Formats: sequence, structure tokens, C-alpha cells
Amino acid sequence: MEHNEPQRPDPDELLTLANEKPRGKLKIFFGACAGVGKTYAMLQEAQRLLAQGLDVIVGVVETHDRSETAALLKGLPRLPAKYFRHNERRIAAFDIDAALARHPAIILMDELAFSNPKGCRHPKRWQDVEELLEAGIDVLTTINVQHLESLNDVVGGITGIRVRETVPDHIFDQADDVVLVDLPPDDLRQRLNDGKVYISGQAERAIEHFFRKGNLIALRELALRRTADRVDDQMRAFRDTRGKEPVWHTQENLLLCIGYNAGNEKLVRKAARLAAKLNCTWHAVYVETPKLHRLPEGKRRTILQALKLAQDLGAETATLSDSDEEKAVLRYAREHNLGKILIGRYYNSQVNFFGFKWYRDFSERLGKLGPDLDLIIVALEDKKNGDKEPKDNRTFNDKWRVPIQGFLMAIVLCALITLFSRTFLLTLDKANLVALYLLGVVIIALFYGRWPSVFAAFVNVISFDLFFVQPRWSLEVKNIQYLLTLAVMLIVGAVVGNLTAGIRYQARVARYREQRTRHLYEITRTLSKALNEEDVARISYYFLSNSFQAKTGLLLPDNNQHLYQVKSHNGGQMQIDEAIAKWCFEKKQPAGAGTDTLPGVPYQLLPIATPSQVFAVLAIESPNQRQLLVPEQQRLLQIFTGLIANALERLHLTRRAESARLETEREQLRNSLLAALSHDLLTPLTVLFGQAEILMLDLSTENSPHTQQVNQIRQQILSLSRLVNNLLDMARLQSGGIQLNLEWCPLEEIVSSALRSLEHTLNRNTVALSLPNNVLLHCDAALLERVFINLLENSIKYTSEQTPLGIQATIEEKTAQKQVHIEIWDAGTGIPPEQKKLIFDKFSRTSKESAIPGIGLGLAICQSIIEIHGGKIWAANNQKGGTSFHFLLPLQDPPDLHGASTAKT
Repeated sequence: MEHNEPQRPDPDELLTLANEKPRGKLKIFFGACAGVGKTYAMLQEAQRLLAQGLDVIVGVVETHDRSETAALLKGLPRLPAKYFRHNERRIAAFDIDAALARHPAIILMDELAFSNPKGCRHPKRWQDVEELLEAGIDVLTTINVQHLESLNDVVGGITGIRVRETVPDHIFDQADDVVLVDLPPDDLRQRLNDGKVYISGQAERAIEHFFRKGNLIALRELALRRTADRVDDQMRAFRDTRGKEPVWHTQENLLLCIGYNAGNEKLVRKAARLAAKLNCTWHAVYVETPKLHRLPEGKRRTILQALKLAQDLGAETATLSDSDEEKAVLRYAREHNLGKILIGRYYNSQVNFFGFKWYRDFSERLGKLGPDLDLIIVALEDKKNGDKEPKDNRTFNDKWRVPIQGFLMAIVLCALITLFSRTFLLTLDKANLVALYLLGVVIIALFYGRWPSVFAAFVNVISFDLFFVQPRWSLEVKNIQYLLTLAVMLIVGAVVGNLTAGIRYQARVARYREQRTRHLYEITRTLSKALNEEDVARISYYFLSNSFQAKTGLLLPDNNQHLYQVKSHNGGQMQIDEAIAKWCFEKKQPAGAGTDTLPGVPYQLLPIATPSQVFAVLAIESPNQRQLLVPEQQRLLQIFTGLIANALERLHLTRRAESARLETEREQLRNSLLAALSHDLLTPLTVLFGQAEILMLDLSTENSPHTQQVNQIRQQILSLSRLVNNLLDMARLQSGGIQLNLEWCPLEEIVSSALRSLEHTLNRNTVALSLPNNVLLHCDAALLERVFINLLENSIKYTSEQTPLGIQATIEEKTAQKQVHIEIWDAGTGIPPEQKKLIFDKFSRTSKESAIPGIGLGLAICQSIIEIHGGKIWAANNQKGGTSFHFLLPLQDPPDLHGASTAKT
């Protein structure tokens, strides 16, 4: 049948699949949150595979003390764990080397997003899984929806809790199989109440916070949608391997066909409303046929405006090239599995004649070719009542110069053929003369197009009748056979001329496309070699000038965001209004000729931008401005600007990467120097402090008048020791050399120890304390004391004497994780606005040259210590004046000491 498409798979894709390296298969058990039964389902699958005789081994499985889950581990061989020392504790971890040496057929790796202890080969468990897969080992694993990197912010906004352990989406997308483990929210909350997910105290808090019913419904929807998207991708991949399959109506998708008649904007808005109602993605396409290439500029611009409107309304747009509109649309619909096609149709009274339809409209042709598609036809208003046809703005000379030349040349060529035939070919048969006249029609069609060739056919028929058919010099025909000859000559001449003109036009379009493709290839290749912005500008000048026959200018921002124009290779520059260019740069919108902003300007300004940043402004001025504004030229110009933007972005990212590398090297060198200096200074300072302490005690016993001076020396040595300790601690924090010595310590004790250390410094200030009773922190008390000391010292440095200070702590239970909120405030001058973002940076000070001691490390150390405790720190100005430093620390349930002592008894 005529509508059958070739059912062959793409050979290149099959070759790619055949050349893929053998790799293990990844099966993910995916759930909305903890407690839905992912580990249970994974163990059930492992038991089933073990019963089939496969080599299954348990790498890591977390039962969380659930008896029904632990029961499924019976009979499954387990890989011995590898142990590491961390804070005087022995921590078990996955032994990837043992797994690779054992090389089982299938290994179980629970909790894909887990972070490995320090000392393991990979920091993340998903990296271990990647290495196992590369070794050809199949992996079964589990993951929750909140651990997917792309959904991390979404889940955080829903639940109010930001998950730190995430997995890149490509791991999930490349999995061979994903099993959705689903449980209704009410059933999951019942499992929590029954203690099957968490222990009783944790379960109550979880139900009140993270496991609220609204959160569970939202997380369930995210998991279902993410799984559905993956299944849709699998379906598309399967269709690609099977060739041109008919459209499968697995989900709602919409394709809008934009034509060349009026009413396109109505179609676009209708499609956007329908897509919103169906909650589906939609595409908008326009098919360029040879007929549509000959449309006036106004109509072509209307089509491009309709495509731009569709893109603004959320559609994926495309321009297709084919001589048959319906075949191009059908091919696109099947490639993208679009089951619904929306088209517009006018009422045309000339279609029917005495009840007979002379030709099929587009909808009927498309319906016959694609019976598996749903067609949605939108009635459009008749042209006389609806939208006005776009006005043809071409001048008379541009519109009729070539046709008039063709008409004149048709007359001249006909006269030459007639004169030559009358002089030299009268003895030949009349059929040879007809062929000579047809040659003239072909020549006219080849050089001047369709309508001059039709005119040439008429002129040649009249000339042949006048000069070679009896009676000559008259249009009268006595021999009836010549009527048929003249009719055939006219028809054949018109048809041949029409075909020749069509081939000529298609050859011209193909030549233009080849030239455009060549220019795009050359500018892409050349821009990839550009080393700086000036190179990009000169390359852009060269190709834009050759492609558009126009003057160009590229304006780049300097360090102060002032635009300057890069000189061309001959040193010339365009005269560009700086204010307009600045507006274009800041607003990220085009301006000048052919736009809605300042269209009277003789040049056009286009922002060179990516979705994230504007890099430059391109100015282009053509002697024939109308030719530059032709839709096809505007599309080509947009492609050029996109390539230039990509080149500038590449340079920007390369510069940033180089800067980051140099910064890392500087940081490493600085940390090494700081560590070396700190070690070398710490020992003599300790000796000096001890000697000053002994001397002060001796002098105070003797009531010496020099006791105060020695005490000042002692305090300065102590301050210098703290400074050296800060340098050493920062070097250790940056290199990861600090191991937390976690222990249970009361908050009041840590604060009291910090105040005692600053007793001499705080003798002129009053400190107001507001601390809750019996707050136990599971922390490194020495490091946390350093946080309080540094924050208090900072407040003392930047406030005057007798300024009130305060420490306040509150317990927050708004989230599933209890936290203690600690605030250290003062009544000083506050933080300058320009310093708020830099205050926690290393070596950052409010004034570079200041009498205030310090080198700007105290607050950076505070931030590092709080973050390694799993907390958060920030600074703000008080409403009544002064500065407040806030930090949050997680609160854990303390051990039940009473229960432990009772058990011992």
C-alpha cells in the first residue's frame, strides 16, 4: 500500500548496540521513602535467583532490626566486611576488592546513595556499584526518590529536609531494570505506628514531620512519575530498534501542524490550551516544500512568528523539509511517538463542483497515510472574514524585474528560433521545429522560472501557427491535425517548463543550504580553536560578513561591565549607540532594525547569550536591510549567534576551571606553609607562655609592681598561641586531617569552659546567658569550644568596651531531626552589607588595614567545625543594632544511662 513506511531498523544503531562492551546488569528497587519494602523485595528476588542455582552473594544489606527482613537473609552467602578505625570506633564497610576477587554472578548492594567511611576506595556506594558493573557483575540495589540528584531540591521543598546523600540521575537512567516498590501512605504510616520502620520514639517524630500524609502523597507521585518517564524512554528505545513502528498511544502527546495560511496564531493558542488540559508535551512543526519556498516574505515571516509563539508557549518546534507535507509530518510523529495531530482547515467553496471533490485536502491525505493517528481539526475563519493576508513589502522592481526580463527574453528567443527556422530549416519536418521551440521553453524556464516559461510556451505556439502552419500569417488552422499538434505543443511546453523551473528552484535551494551548511561547519571548526575573545570576534566578523554581506561589530563587557567593541582585522569599527547596546545586554533582548525596540536604528543588535549568562552583543548592519530581515536569514543569524555564545561560554568555563585549579594549588601551598609555620611556632610559644606564667606567679607573690606588665605579656602570648592554633586547625580542616572525638557533653559545660578561657578578655564586657537545661550534645567538645571562643573574640574585637554580649540557645523540633539553635550576639555596629557574603571566607576582614588584631581565620574555622558536625552557621545584623552569629547543631537521643545501670545491677 502507498502509506506503508519502510520497516527497517537503523543499521548504525544496530551496529552501535553490537559493539557495546559486556557489562553487568543493574536492577534497582525504587521507592518513595523508607519503609515501603525495597530491601524486602530485593531479598525476595535474591532468594528466587539463588533457588535457580545462580551465584548470589550479599555485599551490603541493612535490615534496620526488622525481623521479617532479617529472616530473608537466611541461606544467602555474605561477603566479609572490611573494617576501618574512625574516632576510636571500628566501622564495617564494603570490601570491593574481595567482591571483585570473588566475582559472583549477582551481588546485593543495599542503599545505593550511602556514603562510604573514610579510607574506602570510593567515597560513594554508587561508585562501588559502577566498578562492579564494569567487571561484569550483576547488582541488585535499592534507592529512595529523595536521593535522586535532580529531585533533591524538589523533595527538600516538600518535606523541609535537605538530603545530603544523592545519586546522579544517569545511574538511575542507565539501570537495566527498575522495580517500583509502592505502598499507600496510610499503610506506611500504620507500619510506622507498629514499629516496623523505626523504633517507637523515632517513629512518633517521623509521623509528625517527614512522614506526614501530604509529604508521603507527594513523594509517591514523584516516584510514580519518575518511573513512568523511565518506562517511556524504554519504549522509545525499543521502537528505535524495531524500525518505523506505528504510533503507540501510551501517553497523551500532541503535534501541531503550522501551515502558510492565516490563522496560525489561533491554532497555536488552541494547541497550547489543549496540551495544558491534557497535561502533555506538545510539538509544533512547519514543512518547507518547494511551493512554500516561493511564498512572499510576509507569509514566511508569519510562519516563523507562529513557531516562535509556539516555542514561547512551551512547545518543541521544528522545521521539516520535504516535497510531501503529509509524509514529513507522519515521519516526525512516528519518530517522537506523537499520537494526536492538530491541524487547521478553511472552508473552501471551490473544492466541490457538482458534488465532486477535485482534490483531497491535507487532513484526508494525512489520515490515509497514518490510520493509527488521531486527527484534531480546528475550523479557521475564511480569509475574507478572518486575519488579513500579510502585506507583500517588496518593491515593484524586486517583485517583477526577473519575470519581465523573462517575458522579454521569451519573445526574443522565440523570434530568433523562428528566424533561424525560416532561413535554414524550412525543408525539415514540422515535428523537428516543434522540438526546437520546446528547447526554447526549457531555456527560458532554466534561467527565468515558471511564469516566463509558460509565457514562452504560448508565444512559441502562436509563432509556430503564424509562420509554419497553413495558412501562414494567420492564426486560422485548416488542417485539423495541427490543432492537436498545437495543443500538445502548448501542454508539453508548459509542463516541461514548469518541471524545469521546479528543478531549477530546488537546485538553488539546495545550493543555498549547502552554502549555509558549509559556513556553519567552518565557523564551528574555527571557533573551536579560538583562544580568547578577540579571536572569537575576528572569526565572527569574517563569517558574518561573508554570509550576510554586512558590517558587523561584537561588543564585549570589561571587568566593570562596560561594553567595548572589538576592532576588526582592518581596524574599523561600527558606530553603535552605547545606551542601546547596554539595554540589549542587560535585558537579553534584541533591539534595532527589524525588532519591536527602536526599529528605526539602521543596525540590529542581538544578545550573545546562553540560558545562564549574557556574554556579548552582536551588531550587524546590511546595505540591503530588507534582505537581512528575510526569515531564513534571521534563522541563520540566530544559529551563528548561538555558536558564538557557545564559544564564549567555552572560554569562560575554561578560564574558570584554570582559575579553580590555580586556586586549589595556592590553597594547598598555603596550607602546607601554615602547617609548617604553626608547628615551628607552637613549641616556642608554649615555652614562653609557661615561663611568663611562672614569672607572673613569682612576682605576684613578692607583690612586685611589674606583675601587671608580665600579665600583659602572658595575655599577648596566649592570643598569639590562639592565632597559631587557628592557623594549624585551618590547615588540618582543609586537608581532612581532623578526626572528630565524639562524646556526650552538656552545652552549659562547653559554654562555661569557653568563657573561662576568655576571662581576662571579657573583664570589660557583660555576657548574658540564656541556655536550656540538660542539653546534651554528641560532639567534639574541644572543637565546639573553639567555635564559642572564636565567635566571642570576634564580637569583642569589633565592639567597644562595656558593650553587652549574649549567648542564647533554643531547641527546635519543627523538622524530623531535632536541632539546637545557638545565637551569639553583640550590640555593636553590625556587619557592613558588602561583607555579609564574605565574612566566613578565609583571610576575610572588614578592613584590610586595621588596628584590630587577627588575620581573618576565626570565622572560617567556625564554619568548618560546624559543618563537619552536620550543622549550619550564618550571620545577620540585629534590628536594634549589632551582630548575631547563629548556628544549628543536630540533637540526638542520649543513651539511657538509668536503664544501663539498672541492667548492671
